[in-house]
Amino acid sequence: MCGINGVIINTATDKAVLRHKLAEMNQLIFHRGPDEDGFYLDISESSSVAMAMRRLSIIDLSTGKQPMYTDDNQIGLVFNGEIYNYRILKQQLENSGVTFKTTSDTEVILKLYEQKGVDAFKELDGMFAFSIHDKAKNKVFIARDFFGEKPLYYTKTKTDFVYGSELKSLINYLPHKPKICKKGLNLYFRLTYIPAPHSIYEDIHKLPSNHYIDFDLTTDAFTIHEIEKQIPIEKLDISFDEAKRKVHDKVLESVETRSIADVSLGTFLSGGVDSSVVTHCLAEISNEKIETFSIGFEKEDYDETDKSQVVAKLVNSNHHEFIVKEDDFKNGIDEILLNFDEPFADSSALPTYLVSKHASDYVKVALTGDGGDEVFGGYNKYYMGKLNNKYTSVVPNGVHKQILKLSSGLLNTKDDNRGKRFKLNRLLKAFNYDGNQYWNIISLAFTDPEKKQLLKSDNLIEDTFAELKSRYNQQNPKDLTDFRMVDKNISLEGDMLVKVDRTSMLSSLECRAPFLNKAIWDLTNSLPDNYLMKGWNKKYILKEAFADKFEPGFLDKSKQGFGVPVGDWLRASLKPELLSFIEPKFIESQNLFNSDYISNMVNNHLTSKEDNSMRVWCFYTFQKWYFNTYLMLK
Repeated sequence: MCGINGVIINTATDKAVLRHKLAEMNQLIFHRGPDEDGFYLDISESSSVAMAMRRLSIIDLSTGKQPMYTDDNQIGLVFNGEIYNYRILKQQLENSGVTFKTTSDTEVILKLYEQKGVDAFKELDGMFAFSIHDKAKNKVFIARDFFGEKPLYYTKTKTDFVYGSELKSLINYLPHKPKICKKGLNLYFRLTYIPAPHSIYEDIHKLPSNHYIDFDLTTDAFTIHEIEKQIPIEKLDISFDEAKRKVHDKVLESVETRSIADVSLGTFLSGGVDSSVVTHCLAEISNEKIETFSIGFEKEDYDETDKSQVVAKLVNSNHHEFIVKEDDFKNGIDEILLNFDEPFADSSALPTYLVSKHASDYVKVALTGDGGDEVFGGYNKYYMGKLNNKYTSVVPNGVHKQILKLSSGLLNTKDDNRGKRFKLNRLLKAFNYDGNQYWNIISLAFTDPEKKQLLKSDNLIEDTFAELKSRYNQQNPKDLTDFRMVDKNISLEGDMLVKVDRTSMLSSLECRAPFLNKAIWDLTNSLPDNYLMKGWNKKYILKEAFADKFEPGFLDKSKQGFGVPVGDWLRASLKPELLSFIEPKFIESQNLFNSDYISNMVNNHLTSKEDNSMRVWCFYTFQKWYFNTYLMLK
């Protein structure tokens, strides 16, 4: 586990100067790999290739150093991540006559590429971002994993191609301050995050998950390719009991492969279905007590530590529970939010960082339940998608508009608590008659009409999601399989995995997600939808597969998620800073927002006339990035 950086220049470059620039980029991601660094430099008459990495040593502590080279030094590699099936791949390679110098997964990637070229990438089960310089082909290949667990940003100027694990390294390298990207801006204020291939900066992109860059040094041009073609999977003719057995075995196997490490590891245990299953599996295969970590809140509505305590007692773990106060967030909020390098408004990043920070005092690796909802169909929004089809077939559009008007006052909430009125209000606003219902459901901040009031007309993009709909062939998601595919490519890649990667790496902790396993994803996609969601019972097959491991009914208990009361904080400790962000002169200088709309939205929240927690938090985190990062750029 580490972070990578790279530069490709279309001319010969002074090696010392280039290494110095790489060292600066690397230093900015020191937290991703504090154990050691490594540099690769190859200068020819017509091009310069420079690659660097920082390493957090997890596997093969003594001989897994990077960069790594083939025996003839014609191929060099830097790598960020873990390959979970590397032992199987290594055995296959050894059977074909390949010899190894290390016990690392890094060398397995190198030898597999040497044998199979870019076709090797599809055989890797893991989380990764890596770059390979192949001198014989005069190319550089840069790849990202199937789900997008590890980040990869890139940009191309007239002379340079620059890439890296975090935006801060690219921004530091570029000679000029980049402009704000209009597409990124619009996506952020709909979703609260910016999914690939966009970023907040114009001309700086994220490599989509399951893709690789083929950079041709001869032509100084690149193309982007899918690693493994995503084609619809045929549904299996399989009994529920047989499917349940397969799910149990695949999950247990995935936990086992993701627990391979030469350092200590534990689990994040929230007490929900996903983390409880992962924790039980790890305890089952471990020869000693495992470490478990949970976080709770002073505000009772947000605290669910009682559920994690039940599981910790069941598996007899060394359980570590941390109750956090508002001051804990206040003291670290700048460090947490600004480390994302672009606006990011998922408030659960705050507790994720704190539990990561505490866990890093005890372990170097933590298994999580991330991805369980996407893989097994566990979100409430999947209900909403199903309900939309029924609702719009019964209620005429004109009648729906009248219901929205009548309900606006009745369902308005004044506190930061996502109760029944909040959920019903969100559901009614999401109902849609033109095929956009699921795109509305995943938009957690501003609706399209609200975004039109928020942003000045010059900054608006009418159909925010047009490009993403086309890219993923999801113009009108209609069923559970469609909903999950949208989430995999957009919400999971752009939100969940960004949150976990940045907050855990900020603490120099590696997080692994056993549910994010392509074999499990393919299996659940091949099952009938009602195996995943039976009526209103979410993640039905996962719960049934592990029901005998827990007390009856435990896995059916509701859980609200990793929420934090940011709406309350915006009215209290964060209020002075928030008010500074809505100063008319400051808003005018940005030339992005309509000041009157922002003033009303924020003041209505501050005076408790209405609960605008999500929208105000989204605005606040953008302004925090703009004021503390963007304005500071050279």
